[in-house]
Amino acid sequence: MNRETLHRMTGLLWIEAINSNPNGNPDQDNDPRRRADGFGEISPVSLKHKVRALIADKEGPVWQEISEELGITPKDAGHYDILEQKDTKRTEINKLTAEEFINRFWDARVFGSTFLEKKNSEDSKNSQIHTGAVQFGMGVSLSPVEVERLTTTKLLPAQDGKGKGMAPLAYRIVPYGLYTMPFFVNATAARRTNCTPLDIELMLHVLPYAYQETASYIRSQVNLVHIYCTEHAKARGCYNDFKIIEALTPTPLHPGEYAHSLQDYDLELVEKRIEQLNQQMEGKVSPVCDLMEQM
Repeated sequence: MNRETLHRMTGLLWIEAINSNPNGNPDQDNDPRRRADGFGEISPVSLKHKVRALIADKEGPVWQEISEELGITPKDAGHYDILEQKDTKRTEINKLTAEEFINRFWDARVFGSTFLEKKNSEDSKNSQIHTGAVQFGMGVSLSPVEVERLTTTKLLPAQDGKGKGMAPLAYRIVPYGLYTMPFFVNATAARRTNCTPLDIELMLHVLPYAYQETASYIRSQVNLVHIYCTEHAKARGCYNDFKIIEALTPTPLHPGEYAHSLQDYDLELVEKRIEQLNQQMEGKVSPVCDLMEQM
């Protein structure tokens, strides 16, 4: 990507869930999120949480290796702190000036924040940060998803006197689901939060590891199949975002039915659409790339 000037970017993630819960709903006993029509959902918050966690772990291999590749030195690591984490102390943050705040927290520059909304900092345009430079849309499955619930057991009981521990219907998973989640880089919003091209480049490098490096017992097989991404030739954008998203979205071979694998989608059609899209966007937007192929 262009490291001198931040341009508009348009992207689409393909997220595949196999016998996993990609995003639990606390309002439904942590069932995988599902709409009334049976289609599954993954919230943007859940994805951003995983990206934040990998950047916050400054001793972890993802940060260690990617920061070195991008030329971010250990002395610069303080410029990439994470605001949204459990050990953040609001009283300490409120003591920072707006300039100190925005210079310190990577996720505030990239994803936005309302942390300083009530802070009286009239001397800075960044005293109130509402919208970040990057917006992820809701992830929605391309076919309806089933939800399976199983009771799990373990040898070590949670209560004294019990022969074994049981968690009735606690294992709640989607047998198979393919979700797409769009994302956009907005150069206008980036100017307000002092988000730099390097901030965005860091996010793009970390995204492919978001699920792989944060896997859990209930999310053992959530895979990023593709992360398609394009960069516009100008900061304000040069092509319709939603035509790009439409071309990158696979079509179910059996609409309205449960899918069981990637083979239930017309993958060849997507390849043809990308080829046509690149021809139509030539000179306006860079050719579609797949970040998963650049790991």
